[in-house]
Amino acid sequence: MKKLVAILGGGESGVGAAILAQKQGYSVFLSDLGQIKDKYKQVLADYNIEFEEEKHSTDKILSAEFVIKSPGIPDKAPLIVQLKEQKTQVISEIEFAGRYTNAKTICITGSNGKTTTTLLTYHILKNAGLNVGLAGNVGKSFAWQVALENIDVYVIELSSFQLDGMYDFRADVAVLMNITPDHLDRYNYQMQNYVDSKFRVIQNQTKNDFFVVCVDDEITQNELKNRNIIPAIIPFGLGEPDQNAAGIKDGELIINLNQNQFSMSILELALQGKHNAYNSMAAGIASMVFNIRNEQLRESLSDFTGVEHRLERFLTVHGIEFVNDSKATNVNSTWYALESISKPIVWIVGGIDKGNDYSLLHGLVKEKVRAMVCLGKDNKKLHEAFDGIVKNHVDATSMDQAVKAAYYLARNGDTVLLSPACASFDLFENYEDRGRQFKLYVRNL
Repeated sequence: MKKLVAILGGGESGVGAAILAQKQGYSVFLSDLGQIKDKYKQVLADYNIEFEEEKHSTDKILSAEFVIKSPGIPDKAPLIVQLKEQKTQVISEIEFAGRYTNAKTICITGSNGKTTTTLLTYHILKNAGLNVGLAGNVGKSFAWQVALENIDVYVIELSSFQLDGMYDFRADVAVLMNITPDHLDRYNYQMQNYVDSKFRVIQNQTKNDFFVVCVDDEITQNELKNRNIIPAIIPFGLGEPDQNAAGIKDGELIINLNQNQFSMSILELALQGKHNAYNSMAAGIASMVFNIRNEQLRESLSDFTGVEHRLERFLTVHGIEFVNDSKATNVNSTWYALESISKPIVWIVGGIDKGNDYSLLHGLVKEKVRAMVCLGKDNKKLHEAFDGIVKNHVDATSMDQAVKAAYYLARNGDTVLLSPACASFDLFENYEDRGRQFKLYVRNL
């Protein structure tokens, strides 16, 4: 009799895991407490995979050999607690897919910058002609690609939630962009728990693997002192680089790796700004591990078009620039956004607060923000943090209201910045939905 695998969550990662599990000869049951999108239901039907929605058949799930869960389901969920109590292994889709591929992996994590760095690394490798896949938090499901395609290198963006469900998986190149407080509600409000989660990206690495890490990030550097790191550490930062490191000297971005040196003017980078210099260095190092030629690397770093919903300079209406930074779901991301804009700002902020410390933003908000629009069901914490700093503030409970309010508060030459510093689930499906609605209502002005 076939062994049963239960899959919790019927989104991109869950459906991909279901296809791979079936291909590997398991009996598959997929269960989602919410509704499954029609496009995924059609795929499950096409593959004749048993599924249910808007409920969990607990007895059946508890009888599974092991369980693959969506990263969105917390470990504190009653069903997960039950599974762990009876010693059923609960893993992520990434862990599962890793068992069935010999492809090389570049795994990128961090509190901020990981999506841009992941897409930029993918862009470099693809342009260089490698057979490359994009997976994790972006692109297609890793498991789905492992099931149906034959890829040589995967560039995988990993959240801490995905890393938490990974045990035997090994990254050939691990990239840690930075660590700033985020998702602390999932980590018992203990920063060390979150740090430990991020450092899982290097678990199982050998001395032949690479760990690309930011030398300017204080939390990361302190953690490195307390750990025995086995892979080769390749640091990057804004200072002058050593051998096997990346940095900046005299306006040139320089990467030294294994006797090769790459350099280009920071003015030629497609992605401008301090935070983007980090992203370009990390992506450049990860690509040079795969022997990408300097000319190809230079071309890709200078023609990359950026990421939707991340500091996306979207439209100018009557002299007012609208910037979509919906992907800023934590305080540190918003700090980067505020820091990068030189014009007076009308700031759209708010959503589900994940234990945010807004005091980090006080200086920048005082200096740059002319008015703010609080967009959320509960804006109490925002008002406590900023009412004494920003005189003009308005509450909104829909994106239509927020965009109109920001437009009326802004003057010619201002920037309206959507950079929420919060999760989106109170009013939107996800940060993409939030960003798309922002763009829709700006177009309608």
